[in-house]
Amino acid sequence: MLTILAAGSVFFPGLFLLSKQCLKSIPALRWSEGDAVIVSARHWLTSTYIMFAVPYFVYDIYAMFMCYWYKLRVKGHEEASAAPQHMRSAVRSYLRREFLMVLHHVVMVTVCFPVSVFWRQGKGDYFQGIMFMAELSTPSVCLGKILIQYKQQHTLLHKVNGALMLVTFFIFRVLLFPYLYYVYGRYASIPFLMVPFTVPWHCNLGAALLMAPQLYWFSLICRGALRLFTGTSRSQRPRPPTADTKEHPTDGNALPQPANGYSTRSTEPELTTH
Repeated sequence: MLTILAAGSVFFPGLFLLSKQCLKSIPALRWSEGDAVIVSARHWLTSTYIMFAVPYFVYDIYAMFMCYWYKLRVKGHEEASAAPQHMRSAVRSYLRREFLMVLHHVVMVTVCFPVSVFWRQGKGDYFQGIMFMAELSTPSVCLGKILIQYKQQHTLLHKVNGALMLVTFFIFRVLLFPYLYYVYGRYASIPFLMVPFTVPWHCNLGAALLMAPQLYWFSLICRGALRLFTGTSRSQRPRPPTADTKEHPTDGNALPQPANGYSTRSTEPELTTH
């Protein structure tokens, strides 16, 4: 599944850039930048991919809950007084713990899907294709979670992947929004700082609501990266168990890490897809 998402994230922007460059470079055509962009951006897959991706957000809410539920059942947690013992209380605890991620997924299905497929009426394919590039940060996010799952925080691969995650998340999920404003400013011959005052208010509102959680998650990644590269995290090689740890393998009051991995209490950025 992650391979398909990553391939789609490369395919759509790549297809656009390839089409645009060909239309501009082929001697028999030599189209202008504007004409090449308009023709290259018109593709039925731009909207179809959104419909294909919607079930992912619905499924992921359930998958994150199942991860949370089974983490409560691992050895040492089943007797934790703070851990929910029944499905109903587990759901409430999960929604409190993962509120931002669940809200993000719900908004993607109930707001972004109808806006992208119906409301925009085929306009703005280029900008929608750029938004797909946000998933280029997903492979490093998922690999980081896998390495933590297998207790490989002490490896060089984990540190390299942490640096890659920091860079890709910043470029494709934080800088992406200012870049959209910059591109529109060039298209409309408007100074970059004047674009927010020129575009419709709902465009600014939508961009702000989408960017806000990205900034929050990026701040958590930065905190985890700081601890990782300053040597104050769990990136140290695991110590051999002592007699005390053998008798008390886990903290009975500890709750499992969030299913999505974005934890303000975690000492490393344990991240999954979103």
